[in-house]
Amino acid sequence: MQKVIGIDAGGTLTKLVFVNEQNELEFKIFPSNDFSQVRNWLENHPHIEEIGLTGGRTQQLLEVLNTMKSIQYLVEFEATFKGVKYLLKKDGYDIENSIITNIGTGTSIHYMEGQSHTRVGGTGIGGGTLTGLSTIITGISDFEDITSKAALGSRELIDLFVKDIFQGMEPPIEGHLTASNFGKVSILKDAKHEVNDLLATVQALVGEVITTLSIQFAEEKKAEHIIYIGSTLINNEHLKKVIANYTILKKHKPIFLKNCGFTGAIGALLNKLEQSKITY
Repeated sequence: MQKVIGIDAGGTLTKLVFVNEQNELEFKIFPSNDFSQVRNWLENHPHIEEIGLTGGRTQQLLEVLNTMKSIQYLVEFEATFKGVKYLLKKDGYDIENSIITNIGTGTSIHYMEGQSHTRVGGTGIGGGTLTGLSTIITGISDFEDITSKAALGSRELIDLFVKDIFQGMEPPIEGHLTASNFGKVSILKDAKHEVNDLLATVQALVGEVITTLSIQFAEEKKAEHIIYIGSTLINNEHLKKVIANYTILKKHKPIFLKNCGFTGAIGALLNKLEQSKITY
């Protein structure tokens, strides 16, 4: 097993990646509100000597680690880009330019062209919004619980769709497009809303806002592909479906890289390996 590890200390989750005995990448996730779990993991793996580190909570993590290990920090955007380029090659993609949408606690959007990238925008809508609204509306705050229940829900009694407005008429745009998120609630005042349906609707709101913004930047930059990454997509097939359907409807190609929630940690690992002149 390699002596180097990559860590991305994000706003909600801390992602960790290392090379295992089979010379393959292995992944771990810890909550960012309890860095002692990361410290304990490192203490239980004393062979780890070097750490590549990135993420907005880097300083907070360092204060908890209190370690003498060799640490190299890489700016989050650079680590993410390095991780994306690695996964694109690993997954067999040959893409010259694209939009990269990183859905973490919030969402950051970049334009990639060749070996360079620039941040073009972002939004406060992201995984933090998903868990926050879900908690307020349903009382459920666990991310895995939210996403598993959302996948079983229906939006038909909560969201107002274009087809609902143009009943008996041919709508001028796709009928299943959302006309108003939560728009039926005030119309169907006596409707009973199941928890799964509410969570599905919250997740769709988050996904559609992020996708709409991503598409606008893709059209501005004349980019065909939109690469969606970030921890909010981990084991979240329902959100991927919402994003993919809308992206395709708007004539762009969505890409969901395998292990797309770990791009920052992968980039930090690769950067440290390069610095230490270790081949992976």
